Amino acid sequence: MVKYQASRMDRTFSALADPTRRGVLLRLMDEPGLSVSELARPFSLKLPGMMKHLDVLSDAGLITRTKAGRTVSVHLSVGPMQEAMAWLQRYERFWTVSLDRLVALVEADCER
Repeated sequence: MVKYQASRMDRTFSALADPTRRGVLLRLMDEPGLSVSELARPFSLKLPGMMKHLDVLSDAGLITRTKAGRTVSVHLSVGPMQEAMAWLQRYERFWTVSLDRLVALVEADCER
């Protein structure tokens, strides 16, 4: 078996594939510095489950955690997301051309 070292971008997209993790990131965008307990509450997750999600996000570099006493606060880290967006933007022109063709086809069909 070949050993595979996932790139930072692979880890970013893998972390973003889960809806709970995307929800955590959205929540942190609106409410930076939430504690792990506060993050888990709306997702109806127990702390061990939330910690697993946070570990994946942390491994991807999408969040950072800081500890003050017994409270762990979570913050967004934008670097990996900026890398992913830059990668996606390279392919945007291909999507735009295809979407423009689709719009033209639908508009032509509606005029009939």
